[in-house]
Amino acid sequence: MPNANDQAHVAIITGLSGAGRSQAANVFEDIGYFVVDNLPTDLIADLVRSVGAVEGNRSKVAVVADTRAGMNATNLDAALRELNRDGIVTSVLFLNADDRVLARRFEETRRPHPVEASSLQESIDTERHAFEDVRAMSDIVIDTTDFNVHQLRDAIRSAFAHESGPAAMRVDVMSFGFKRGMPRVADLMFDVRFLPNPHWVPELRPQTGMDDAVREYVFSHAEAEEFLDRVTGMLEFLIPLYEAEGKSYLTIGIGCTGGRHRSVALTEAIATRLADRNVATVTHHRDLGR
Repeated sequence: MPNANDQAHVAIITGLSGAGRSQAANVFEDIGYFVVDNLPTDLIADLVRSVGAVEGNRSKVAVVADTRAGMNATNLDAALRELNRDGIVTSVLFLNADDRVLARRFEETRRPHPVEASSLQESIDTERHAFEDVRAMSDIVIDTTDFNVHQLRDAIRSAFAHESGPAAMRVDVMSFGFKRGMPRVADLMFDVRFLPNPHWVPELRPQTGMDDAVREYVFSHAEAEEFLDRVTGMLEFLIPLYEAEGKSYLTIGIGCTGGRHRSVALTEAIATRLADRNVATVTHHRDLGR
């Protein structure tokens, strides 16, 4: 349980309908937040005061605010300003997903989309367009297209489980394959296809960048070690600057052709270097099991 000395923190959960807001709310409850669903944005500050967050009685509050509650960039900005005047640290989490996945989720649950339109696709398009500015204002964007419930839980826990005031930067280093498309959410992205591909070495093809033989092959080339040095050096420079601007979560994409060999080995190496420098780091291999 949070204690009265914790600095108040309010997480505003928003994003596209069908992208996982309800599951996200459950995770926030699990990590000790007082959660309120479907609250009009202009009532957020009043709610926070009423549950005692300003006085420290409930130091962590999460609010789901979305289309049903009239969420828009103007209302969100007003709520954040009011909370800031009360001295409350805030984070806005925006959940996103591909149109095809959102449509499938609504079809599977047979629930109507909250935005009324002539078709489900038009409802999705209308909401996505309306939320462009809200997404731009968000501190953390999580794309749930390829996530199951457990992966969403892990991503939220990584971003918020230790929240009790201004957070240190947390970094998610993600490997991916360009042939399956670039990640939908990445703050920084690097292409490592300049390195020789282990896929063309018969004994390495069935292995992955998590295996010693593949890692040794990748780093047997001087360019891989130099890339690792340069990228981690740049991150050591950038992370404190991002932190100074209030950014608490950074997603880095490392891409190769298939997302199984070079990008995986370098993702793990970058994460290890950052962890050695006391940067809270997690890895995510998008295409490793494909």
